[in-house]
Amino acid sequence: MNRLPPSRFEDVSSRIGYRFQDQDLLVEALTHGSTQKHSGNYQRLEFLGDRVLGLIIAEHLFRTYPGHGEGELTAMLSGLVRGQACAAAGDTIGLSDFMIIGTGERAKGMNLNRMLLGDVMEALVAAIYLDGGFEAARGFVLRSWQTLLDHPSVAVKDAKTFLQEWALARALAIPSYTIVSREGPDHEPVFVVCVEVEGKQPASGSAKSKRAAEMNAADTFLKREGIRP
Repeated sequence: MNRLPPSRFEDVSSRIGYRFQDQDLLVEALTHGSTQKHSGNYQRLEFLGDRVLGLIIAEHLFRTYPGHGEGELTAMLSGLVRGQACAAAGDTIGLSDFMIIGTGERAKGMNLNRMLLGDVMEALVAAIYLDGGFEAARGFVLRSWQTLLDHPSVAVKDAKTFLQEWALARALAIPSYTIVSREGPDHEPVFVVCVEVEGKQPASGSAKSKRAAEMNAADTFLKREGIRP
């Protein structure tokens, strides 16, 4: 069986507000393919978690906004289940701290990658759903996504669009993005991108594509400056 050390298990349980009966599911959800310490990784659970998350958020929006039409609900749903929103929800439980990832990858900061954090958060939703059922998963999602659910319009726009509109609203130049580095093999590159905003310190982000790295950089900037949750 794949188990966490007892103290680690208690810490994770406290942070997520749920205690797993089957620790194999928890470990699988948290494990990145770069480590051989445990069998399996988060990817299959991510597939299921995406669907479970969508249903939970869709039901919440349906009940919370009875006057909204399909188009408005769809726009809010899209923003709340996108990768950046999942990563933001992961931040609320300190997900990057307890992801199970290779030593070299952690040293490179891969556990801070926004795309990966979002994927693992979806896997965790699925693991809780399989272990404790729909109500347990719903409780976890509503707690972790609470800030975004309280301000759903903030989550609708992607980070780049939001940052650009924020800058223009303050008569600032459009944020500029620069590729700082590109590492890794051609079939699995890692881009590091820096975003610069007039009068502010630059922020950087990394991902497997230039666009995703730009999104991560913009999201990092927005969080650091306290512009949006």
